[in-house]
Amino acid sequence: MTIYFYKVNDPYGCFSNFSPHGICLGGKDWQTVEHYYQAQKFVGSPDEALSAAIARAKTPQEAAALGRDCTKIIRPDWEQVKAPIMQEAVLIKFLTHKDIQAILISTGDREIVEDSPTDYYWGCGVDKTGRNQLGQILMSVRQQIREHLSKN
Repeated sequence: MTIYFYKVNDPYGCFSNFSPHGICLGGKDWQTVEHYYQAQKFVGSPDEALSAAIARAKTPQEAAALGRDCTKIIRPDWEQVKAPIMQEAVLIKFLTHKDIQAILISTGDREIVEDSPTDYYWGCGVDKTGRNQLGQILMSVRQQIREHLSKN
């Protein structure tokens, strides 16, 4: 049975990048994966100063809004690096927080789908035809953690 997630307060809401599970990456603490991900869009770009504002955003919703400002210039390699950036951040999140790591592992081999009605890249979109890249990353992270745990 497929696991669908989207809102933080729904079942499996800890899979959302908006969940209140901080990470440490690049020598900095980030409130959420969303804060980190959105800030990375501007590294090395003319609007790099926006990264600091995103880091200070009070909520992941605010961080996302800042990162999606289409008047700002994102880094030129963003399309090539966004998936690896997300992969690393999600892995760190689930390695850092053992409580949600247990939830991820408990999903067994079930398919995980971000049930976003608007996002056809990270989620499945309203008609379920999207790429579900975040779900793919979560399943990959689940496997990486399983392999890590079996070696220890």
